Amino acid sequence: MAKVNVGRPDNTPVWIIGGLLMIYGFLVSSGALTGMLTTLKVHKAMGLMETMSFVGGGLALATALLRKMRWNKPQTNFDTFVLETIPGVMFIIALAMSIRWFAEPLVKMASGALIPSLGFNIYKVLNLNYVVIGILVGIIITNSWGIPKFAASGVKTARFVLKMGVILLGARYSFAELAKLGMVSVWLIGFFVLGTVFFVLFLGKIFKQPRSMTGVLAAGMGVCGVSATVACAPVVKAKCSEMAYTIGTILGFGILCMFAFPTIGKLAGMNATQFGAWAGTGILNSAQVAAACLAFNAVDIKTLKVGEIFNITRVLFLPVIVLVLATWYGKQSGTKLSFKEVVVDKFPIFILGFLLLFFMSSLGVFSPADHYKGKYLDFSYNERTEVAPEEHDTLKAALAAGISGLKANELEALTNLVAQRQIAGNFADVENKAVYTATARQRMAGLESIIARAKGGELNISKDVLTVVKHAIKQVHKKSKTVVTLTDAMIWFFAYGLIGLGMQITKKSLVQAGGWPLVMGGISGVAKASLSFLIVMYFVKDVVLH
Repeated sequence: MAKVNVGRPDNTPVWIIGGLLMIYGFLVSSGALTGMLTTLKVHKAMGLMETMSFVGGGLALATALLRKMRWNKPQTNFDTFVLETIPGVMFIIALAMSIRWFAEPLVKMASGALIPSLGFNIYKVLNLNYVVIGILVGIIITNSWGIPKFAASGVKTARFVLKMGVILLGARYSFAELAKLGMVSVWLIGFFVLGTVFFVLFLGKIFKQPRSMTGVLAAGMGVCGVSATVACAPVVKAKCSEMAYTIGTILGFGILCMFAFPTIGKLAGMNATQFGAWAGTGILNSAQVAAACLAFNAVDIKTLKVGEIFNITRVLFLPVIVLVLATWYGKQSGTKLSFKEVVVDKFPIFILGFLLLFFMSSLGVFSPADHYKGKYLDFSYNERTEVAPEEHDTLKAALAAGISGLKANELEALTNLVAQRQIAGNFADVENKAVYTATARQRMAGLESIIARAKGGELNISKDVLTVVKHAIKQVHKKSKTVVTLTDAMIWFFAYGLIGLGMQITKKSLVQAGGWPLVMGGISGVAKASLSFLIVMYFVKDVVLH
């Protein structure tokens, strides 16, 4: 039904955004920016840049034209929900493109240049990826110039888009990850996830914090940081400032852990598996788990593998935590809820979407069911997975001349690579898939060990041989195009949503949030790290992963 026209924001910014996107698309397609994009190491995304620029630019220009045509006419629902929303959507998308392809690469390059002066990589330590940069850009805009009037309606779509990102997150995991861990490790993670959530809820009651703040912090500290924070915020009706404080607390605590965990692990004499289990349980952010594992042991990738799988498995508990918090929030609000009421009325639809994609992933809809992050290994005899003839000659000559310092398993793997020209099991075992694959995995581990020891300075081996070994490993790694596509879409949904989220965080709301989230996060984080350290030391001896 038509409404009385209450005025429309200026149309000029919409014309400008559309024009800039179209110009950028033409510059990329003409090759004029190839050199600069190559320097920034984002040239592989040039195809996507063109598509997004032309589609986005065209949409913005079409919207500007339609708004011009309807300028003096009464607003309809089409105006309110489409023509007045698209300008803000395009504004955020333009910002997201700038952050993904310019701001983050520039921060990476600047951080690398500052390593000699600072002694560390500030990009990795502060985790200045597109997530953090997006939130910061949003906060700066809203607290300096303010949200532009023409973009106000579009900014409100940020939370919806974030939920879409959480749904796509489900496609990246499957039951296969759980199977790799074994029941002891699953129980260990489950205990700490649920234990941390209830402990933070207890702290919130002690410190008399708002239920929304306590609930979203419990999810963030208990599960996996930013994703859990975003997923659980609607359940407990968290404010933007409370989400920002939770994310800030998680990232800040993780930075301290990156320095403390490796040192403590070395002093305690942890083995690779124990440290990976501890880091994957005690540190919340995925990148910081990886950094701590590599800081502990940059040569043996077993530490990193264990840490990653422990960390990722926490995500699989996300639906359980959402259900727990929905029930808790209902009770705290003075409303007694049955299980049916929680599931039907309170359980977020987008979490059901997450579960749907998770089950589809587990059934192998997107890629083979035993894939890991959309990747799987193909050890079958296939010309496609062989090294090139000249690469084979390089390896053969190197072995004939002798390579000093190789371990027995490394020499066996390299010798077999020359014999079979690819990473594979024994032909005699080809009908026995388990034995065949296990042998192939052992050989790949031997080759990965060569690369890791060479990188760590423990092994002196020629660059040509290393290049061939890396190529041989890469040949057997396959990716599901569907999972890659869904992951790329998820990244853009998160980038968009977090920029919009940052635009809703004002200085006033941050001041009102106070410092209690940091205190509660610090207490629960230290308690979790300390207790998990003791349990891992006494009960986790060796989780076998291949």
